[in-house]
Amino acid sequence: MRTTINLDDHLLRGAKELAARTDRTLTAVLEDTLREVLGRRQGFPGRKWIKLPVSECKSGTQPGVDLDNSAALLDILVGPTGTEGKDAPS
Repeated sequence: MRTTINLDDHLLRGAKELAARTDRTLTAVLEDTLREVLGRRQGFPGRKWIKLPVSECKSGTQPGVDLDNSAALLDILVGPTGTEGKDAPS
């Protein structure tokens, strides 16, 4: 079926680049992308969305906490000796 759609220039450019890299037509790239997105939405029938609790705290992380350093976070959560709690005896 033939149709006309309006796309963001950045999306169209990316889709054309993907088509060229994968030796497919723009139509094939757009069809595959739509199939993937629509399939994901239909992939979990009957599944209910849950609302996760969100903290109202506006102050951010504690001083000295670096969320990009997983080893330091683990030390804060379970302690450097593997015992639970930041203030656990060493």
